[in-house]
Amino acid sequence: MSHVVERVREEIVNAIKTDQLVLPTLPEVALRVREVADDPEADLDQLAKVIGNDAALSARLVRVANSPLLRANRHIDDLKTALMRLGMEYTCNLATGLAMEQMFQATSDLVDSRLRDVWMRSSEVAGISHVLCRHYTRLRPDQATLAGLVHKIGVLPILTYAEDHPSLLIDSLTLDQVIEELQGPLGDMILKAWEFPQELIHVPSQHLEFSRKAPTADYADIVTVALLQSHMGDGSTLGEMDYQEVTAFERLGMDPDMQSADAEELSDEMAAAMMALQ
Repeated sequence: MSHVVERVREEIVNAIKTDQLVLPTLPEVALRVREVADDPEADLDQLAKVIGNDAALSARLVRVANSPLLRANRHIDDLKTALMRLGMEYTCNLATGLAMEQMFQATSDLVDSRLRDVWMRSSEVAGISHVLCRHYTRLRPDQATLAGLVHKIGVLPILTYAEDHPSLLIDSLTLDQVIEELQGPLGDMILKAWEFPQELIHVPSQHLEFSRKAPTADYADIVTVALLQSHMGDGSTLGEMDYQEVTAFERLGMDPDMQSADAEELSDEMAAAMMALQ
């Protein structure tokens, strides 16, 4: 790691410890959705009332409910019916994740562009994660979707810092190195502060540990493979990786050759899942 990257890393960590750089907080609608989810006596009417106050989020959930992802035969137009189709847990996780999109915006054009790219990639990974989870594990697809949406959440405080330090923002190579070094541990910190489920808290750091050892497949494995799938053939470092060295494939029971017949069969489903989340 270069001296500049190390210095910036220390400054960001120190800024967080001294409250000069505040970790992001969940949007209000996501917090209210979480409150409903944590209430054992809550029902879909209460959830619909909370979500119904956010027109954009309501429209997106209706769109997901009508997507090929859920293989539904009848088109629906109202939020309550959409939530009935999605179910309580799925709705809460999906609403929490989708509400975060508003966090991926900035006043600086450079930062705004980077944040939007991060959100677009996160949406793609979330859609692929949903499909992989359903076909290769007994884990929950709604949790896998949320894991995909938050796997790069650690980029937010880094770009907030960069927005206040224009020299770093202009030096894209150094900024990329800082993001690569810090996004994982910062993401874990954020999800812990948000009191996310234990099985998701370390996804930001663990999904990039390609030789990681684990007893069974988990959400980090799903996001790892989904991320690689999203980069396949794009000429990037992740797109050119030797997938045989990625241990997540074995735990998921998948062929590392993502050009295989099985992968081709899922490609349409993955495309539909990504479209539903964008």
